[in-house]
Amino acid sequence: MPYTPPPWGPPGQAPAPSPRSRGDRGLTALAVCLALLAAAVTGIGWYDHVNGRAEPATALETPATPSGAPSPAPATKPALPAPAPIHVPDARELAASRRPGEATAWIASDTTDLPRRTVPVDGPWIVGDTVVQALYREVTAYRLSDGAEVWNLTLPTPVCEVPANPTPDGRIVVVLASSGSQRGATCDRFQQIDLRTGKAGWRKELLRDPARDTPALIVHTAISGDTLAVAEGTGAAAYRVSDGVRLFGIPTENPGRCHPDRVAGGTRLLVSATCALGVDRSRRYSLLRELDPRTGAVRWRHRTPAGRKVERVISVDPVVYTSLDNETLAEDWRIVALGQRGELRRTIDPRPKGFEHCPYAGIDAGLQPCRGLFVAHGLVHVGGTDRVGAYSLATGKLVRGIQNHDGRILTPVGSPSASGTLVYESATAGRPGRTFLLGREGAGGEKVLMRHPAAAAEAEYSTLTGPVLHVGGRILAMPPHVSGEDTRRQPRMVSFAPAAD
Repeated sequence: MPYTPPPWGPPGQAPAPSPRSRGDRGLTALAVCLALLAAAVTGIGWYDHVNGRAEPATALETPATPSGAPSPAPATKPALPAPAPIHVPDARELAASRRPGEATAWIASDTTDLPRRTVPVDGPWIVGDTVVQALYREVTAYRLSDGAEVWNLTLPTPVCEVPANPTPDGRIVVVLASSGSQRGATCDRFQQIDLRTGKAGWRKELLRDPARDTPALIVHTAISGDTLAVAEGTGAAAYRVSDGVRLFGIPTENPGRCHPDRVAGGTRLLVSATCALGVDRSRRYSLLRELDPRTGAVRWRHRTPAGRKVERVISVDPVVYTSLDNETLAEDWRIVALGQRGELRRTIDPRPKGFEHCPYAGIDAGLQPCRGLFVAHGLVHVGGTDRVGAYSLATGKLVRGIQNHDGRILTPVGSPSASGTLVYESATAGRPGRTFLLGREGAGGEKVLMRHPAAAAEAEYSTLTGPVLHVGGRILAMPPHVSGEDTRRQPRMVSFAPAAD
């Protein structure tokens, strides 16, 4: 059936930002989504977990928009009620309340003293049999099997920025604020942490450009092998993770008109640069380079068309990124796949099927991550507010996709093979989520892998729009932000695993 996107009202007043380098535009998306999903609770769900009724999902169709018709005026966003305290059941309560056929669950919740504002949650990182998360001035590791705290490290000042992945041996470097004060803080401290043990390593200030009086407020980091790449302002450099020694500077190009501004890591080190800053946006473009993480040598260069920019890197091997129009931004977005030498391989336009750009992640932040999208088995898997699908990187065509009709967020979290996509279906305010496999046959052929327990539904709903991981058959869901108000305390993480019975 045709789909008309819901109206989006003007953003509400955002909470005071914490001292971090990335924008918190995701807060507005979170507020809107909470309102929409709360309203959906009274409707007929895609699956009724209490009575066992199933309303089948439909095949994904192109939204119907009359040719030349103007876009409807945005509706006024309804006022959100004040959040009530969230009940976080303990392990005993979860076990006693679990119904037959429901997954097992654990919920990580601590009593960390937070400032009375919205605080971003960073991570997670999977290291061995633990999942690690950074929050304000603490980094905590939880055991995957039962959520028990394995170690906790207190930091001297709040976390500003973190790389998407650690080194292969489990070390990471986070960027800290210069002070604990929200006002006037800059992000100029490096702190190495061993995520296997929770031990703090070397700490040093971010090296500053002597030509500037103050360091840049915006910092982006990435790790590739034992190399930490740092982009700040219009400059970038690389350091060794093991000891903090500076390895090389990342130069500007063309000549001096392409300024490196963001980095992406993993099995490859990528650096994006904004070029032609002195001209209008229609002529501005991005330069994406792969560097040797040990020497800084450029392996290849890729340039976007004039008027477009690299926004988020979905995958570094193969290189797949999202491209935005400099003027209209996410209204005109594409998925771009590159070959081994940076050559253009495929451009995919997901807009006709109603897919959103990196759902709930905002724009103008770091190159990684792009939540709700990932690459596996020659496919780019795409999620959104109410739909999920997979496009072939070889042909650019949608190979499967479904849409639900009760407002639940669908997030692809894994792919066991080219013929299937693992999908996390979010909870609503009154009903738990579930995990299912979307197979080659698409709508009507979903295989439910886990029905999440009703006892954890409230806690699960509080993680809405945050990162979701699939690790060894287990789902990990966490909020993008938590409230520092003691009366609105949220769980830090919710996890589900298949039941033995």
